[in-house]
Order: sequence, then C-alpha cells, then structure tokens
Amino acid sequence: MDVGINESMATGAAGVLGRKADPSVLASAATGIVKFIERLNGDVDRIFGNAGISPEMAGSPTLQLSLSSYCRLFEESARITRNDNFGLWFGHSFDPRDLGLWGYAALSAPTLGTALETLVDLFPLHQQSSTMALAGTPEGLMKLEYRVDAPQIVERRQDAELSLGMFLNVIREAMGQGWAPEEVHFEHPKPEQWREHERAFASPAFFSQPTNAIVFRPQILKHSMPSADARLMSAMKLCLERLSERQDVRFSITDRVRSAVRARLPEGFPAIEGIAAELRLPLSTIQRELHYDGLSYSTLVENTRRDLALSYVRQRQLSFSEIAFLVGYSELSAFSRAVRRWTGLSPRALRAEVFRNHG
Repeated sequence: MDVGINESMATGAAGVLGRKADPSVLASAATGIVKFIERLNGDVDRIFGNAGISPEMAGSPTLQLSLSSYCRLFEESARITRNDNFGLWFGHSFDPRDLGLWGYAALSAPTLGTALETLVDLFPLHQQSSTMALAGTPEGLMKLEYRVDAPQIVERRQDAELSLGMFLNVIREAMGQGWAPEEVHFEHPKPEQWREHERAFASPAFFSQPTNAIVFRPQILKHSMPSADARLMSAMKLCLERLSERQDVRFSITDRVRSAVRARLPEGFPAIEGIAAELRLPLSTIQRELHYDGLSYSTLVENTRRDLALSYVRQRQLSFSEIAFLVGYSELSAFSRAVRRWTGLSPRALRAEVFRNHG
C-alpha cells in the first residue's frame, strides 16, 4: 500500500517535473539547521539523506539547492526529531544576516519600508517558483505575504513557518524584539500545538488562509534600519543579481491554475470561470494549455485534491471532516468515496496504513 500511495502522489506531479527544471533556493536559507537538529537530538545524516542533500551544502551563501529538497529537509527534520513545530522555532531563532546576500541587502536599507520592498524585489533571485508581496488590506493594514507556488511541492508547512519567522526578525531589527504583528496567517491547517505559533509571534494566528502573511500597521514602515548602509545595499544587490544570471524558472499556465485551485479548495469545487478571472486569462487559453498538458480542468482539480488529502491524512490532529472541508468536499461521505477511489481504502484505513509504514 505504501508504494501505491507514493505512486499516486507522484502521478500528480509527473507532468510538471517532466517539463521544467526543479526550482531552486539559495542554501543560505538553511544556515544553522545542522546545529538545530543536533540540539533536538535528531539524526543529521538520516534527515539530510532522506532529503537528498549533503549537510555540507546547508548554509553556503552561493550554492543553490533544489526547492523541493529544501522543503523536504525541514519536513523530515520535524518528523525525525518528533518536533512538529520544528520550522516555527528554527525561523524564530534565525538571524536575518544568515540569509546571506539577500538578508544583508534588506538590513542595509535606510528604512524598514525600503527593507521589506528590497526583500520583495530581490526575492525571485533568492528563491524561484514562489511569491512574496507587500500589500495593503481593506482595513488599512499592511501584509507581507509569502507562498511556495511550485505545485509539485505539496508538503511545505515547515517552510512557511520558518520563512515568516525569518521575516519577523527582519522587522524586529528596526522595531525591537518586543514588537509583534497584528496577526499572522498560515495557508496550512491548524496544527495540534498551534498555541506555540501565537507565542512565537506574540499575536493571533489564523490557519487555512489563502497565503502565509504577517499583518501589521503601516506606520512602522517609516522606522529607520539600525544597519543602514547605502553602499553595502547596492553591493549586495549587484552580487545577488550576478549570482542568479541563469534563466529564471517560470510557471506554465497549468502551474498557475493548479496554485489558484489549491488556494480556493476550502470554498468548494472552484469554478474554472473564477480561476480565469483571478489569473486574468481567457477561459479558452486555460483550456487550451490544459489540453496541451494532457489534462482536463476536472482532472487537475481531482489531482490537487488527492495530493493535499494524502498529505493531510498524515496530520493526526485533523479530523476527516476537517480534511474533507479543506479539499473542497461539503460532505464527509463524498470525501470518503474519493479516498476509496484514489487508494482503495477508507480514510480511517488509509491513516492506519500510513502510520504503520511511517511511524
């Protein structure tokens, strides 16, 4: 059964993986993970081996890692150390200077607003197939948003939590360690020890959101950065641009549709017309691109639901009713039929099989 589950999950990503190179992230984002794993008495060699990365690669300021392997590294760290909030506390303890060129470019900005704009502007040079944005809200607040968009990376909770922790520490460089956002948002479901998230960010935490975000008042953007250095900022930008001169990995339309579908699933089966409006693409263009990739829209939604559901089944704190809602089923019976269609097992039997094989 374990082989069948893995094959099923791989099928949904096969078209994407076959069409483009795996997106990358600079290895500086993993600075300090070896010591953090050792502090939790984790097996460093086993964790890195499962992720397909050498421990010597972590923390290099110029080396690029596969983004899939990077995200898997933190998921494996959480699983093997049995610390479900591994990414949360790793990010909480992360020094922004350890982000290397990207981090120093932001910290040397004149104001916090410029620092965050620098993070956003240079983000594609640091990490591919992902989104980062600084935007206002209807309530007059600001949001620093982040999300991995690569559809083949289904399990990315640890990355989301550590990334928001890193960004929080950039803001606290200007505002002091006592500063707290108004809210913090996460795209993944509420974990069992979610109170730790509110403690780490000193603010209310909301889960199953469209994206990951730190929400704050706009007035703080005017604060000066204590390490402002215009020449250093310019030099870091130039070095980062030269380091990332190779061609960017760009999304296909199918990837963009899949990402939009994933964000909308808790609302139910997302109508293709709504996805087309969100992406500002003609409906005919989406249908044509899906056809070229050997997919119908309903098959894409089905594959996205399946991959998420198989990921959520591994999270003991989520009831099957919650999982059904998160992947767009209004009734548990419909979800149960879908799971049996995908795997040949009921949700309860599937969960038992997963934990019997993986512990």
